[in-house]
Amino acid sequence: MSDNNNNKRLKVGITIGDTNGIGIEVALKAVAVPEMMELCVPVIYGSSKIVSYHRNACNLPGFQINHTKSAEFLKENMPNLVECIDQDIKIELGTPSKQAGLASFIALEAAVRDLKLGLIDVLVTAPINKDNIQSEQFKFPGHTEYLESAAGEGNKALMILCTSGLRVALATAHVPLSQVSNALSIENIREKLRLFNESLKRDFNIDGPRIAVLSLNPHAGENGMLGTEECDIILPAIQQALDEDGVQSFGPYAADGFFGARHYRRFDGVLAMYHDQGLAPFKTIAMDEGVNFTAGLPIVRTSPDHGTGYDIAGQGVANESSMRHAIYTAIDVYRNRIRYDEAKQNPLPKLFQDRGRDNVKLDLTKGE
Repeated sequence: MSDNNNNKRLKVGITIGDTNGIGIEVALKAVAVPEMMELCVPVIYGSSKIVSYHRNACNLPGFQINHTKSAEFLKENMPNLVECIDQDIKIELGTPSKQAGLASFIALEAAVRDLKLGLIDVLVTAPINKDNIQSEQFKFPGHTEYLESAAGEGNKALMILCTSGLRVALATAHVPLSQVSNALSIENIREKLRLFNESLKRDFNIDGPRIAVLSLNPHAGENGMLGTEECDIILPAIQQALDEDGVQSFGPYAADGFFGARHYRRFDGVLAMYHDQGLAPFKTIAMDEGVNFTAGLPIVRTSPDHGTGYDIAGQGVANESSMRHAIYTAIDVYRNRIRYDEAKQNPLPKLFQDRGRDNVKLDLTKGE
């Protein structure tokens, strides 16, 4: 069973995202290479009319695509396009529009439905515009919150930005900066640490993960002079996560020098307190290969770490590396979960090798 699940070519659902952005371009570029077909069965959710428009606008080379009304009728020797958008969507490249938001939601809803039915194995989402997708059916700050509601089965989602050697999770995600402090609590941070720890083990195959926790205030609050959240909230959360959940987390570390000094290399993951605190340095380090992964849910969903790219939409110059890595990561996570769950179901005595990293707080102010 394990060999079959880990060796089969997974069906990767790919939503088109905002139809006026670069999502379709990077998706087509990512699945067009022969090695992608050797790895998986790509299943794009959208419409042939919209896809053809982008292909022509970007002057992309043609390749054979199987057009189908249902993911029940896929062809495994070529990319597939599930025709799920019946409306006549006007394409206005580089311009936000409600029609583009509607199309992105229809594709997302169809792909999530098929994912829950088992017609596809994992989900990769092209970027959406979080404003124009808003409707009676979609009242969420972004993909993460929508997927938690639509496919979470009561589980909480955790946003993780990942690439080789760097994984950044967020204590608060799509929250206005003025509300971040009020959104933080001991319970909230402890929960995020627990989710992050579980994901590092189950999704990324890391034994005994070590997590760095960033501070909220400048200079980690300077013992309360520049803010008390570190003393009142973050430190107690770190201690409770260790005592009650067995999570090895350290900090809080002042965020300003943490990434510049490459201290993240000493940890398996980094928990940032808010969106831009984690994503700004992450994208500086790994913009072309970075992946947005939604942890904590029974489904596997990834996305490129960039936005709609309105400024270059339709020009044929968008870099598809992040989309390609999003596909690779979704496949890796799916297979890692199978191995982890099977190992848990059939526990055997294991020998643990000392990794040479003791369980004391690291002093990152020395030796740099």
